[in-house]
Amino acid sequence: MRSLQLLPNPFFFNSFHSKTLISPIPNPKSFSKSPSFTPVKSVLQWNRKPELAGDTPRVVVITSGKGGVGKTTTTANVGISLARLGFSVVAIDADVGLRNLDLLLGLENRVNYTVVEVLNGDCRLDQALVRDKRWSNFELLCISKPRSKLPIGFGGKALVWLVDALKARQEGCPDFIIIDCPAGIDAGFITAITPANEAILVTTPDITSLRDADRVTGLLECDGIRDIKMMVNRVRTDMIKGEDMMSVLDVQEMLGLALLGVIPEDSEVIRSTNRGYPLVLNKPPTLAGLAFEQAAWRLVEQDSMTAVMVEEEPKKRGFFSFFGG
Repeated sequence: MRSLQLLPNPFFFNSFHSKTLISPIPNPKSFSKSPSFTPVKSVLQWNRKPELAGDTPRVVVITSGKGGVGKTTTTANVGISLARLGFSVVAIDADVGLRNLDLLLGLENRVNYTVVEVLNGDCRLDQALVRDKRWSNFELLCISKPRSKLPIGFGGKALVWLVDALKARQEGCPDFIIIDCPAGIDAGFITAITPANEAILVTTPDITSLRDADRVTGLLECDGIRDIKMMVNRVRTDMIKGEDMMSVLDVQEMLGLALLGVIPEDSEVIRSTNRGYPLVLNKPPTLAGLAFEQAAWRLVEQDSMTAVMVEEEPKKRGFFSFFGG
């Protein structure tokens, strides 16, 4: 009986397909009789490219309700991770007044045209799309320039037209259209969620963020978006153990949503933001960068993860504890 050996090269999974490894293996029924049988699918999980689920393009809006929880950081890192996996991605910064996605990607000096110029007929759509130098299959599209006013007629219908134009362009339909939603639940929020068919809800484990996230979840469901997954950001295990922060299980019980990813608190996020260099491109990778990559993998296959309970730290007992001290 032949034995299955995993490939040691970590970069091999980008171009290697699981069928290549499965083909020389004998009939799987002969393995099932062995008590030490391991399913081939679980063994080959990270030696393959993720399989894209659903119809393309997948229009995903990243929202939260509360500002400052990491929506733009999630958009930049998940978008670049999808491009690294080989999928074509268009990221739309739908925040009109406080545009920051171009800064996180290091593309602020290359944004010459926006959607407003496209709608006014001043440029073509392909001129407004900014292609990333590092990954040519990742493109950025900004709604408007900072401190500029949108046309009165701009709204959800205009964004739907934009998504339809991306589907029909000559270069081909992108696999993912990711929309960075502005904070709040005003007109900008309604505009951003209109063309989306699935959503990523970013939250932090605090009461104010969870209240806003619960309100946004109801608005998304009213708009017909049923595929909603949450991303819990800035999680600190030490504070959870000390009962100073809600655990991911508590957050999931309060919101009742499928869990896409858990991002730990990482000081490297500030450094990567200031450099305009997404966290997932750091070498060596950080824990937060790896968490974003795993979340992108789950997004591709429409999968979710299971939260685990973090044990509390046992209280230290001294000598006088035996006497009730």
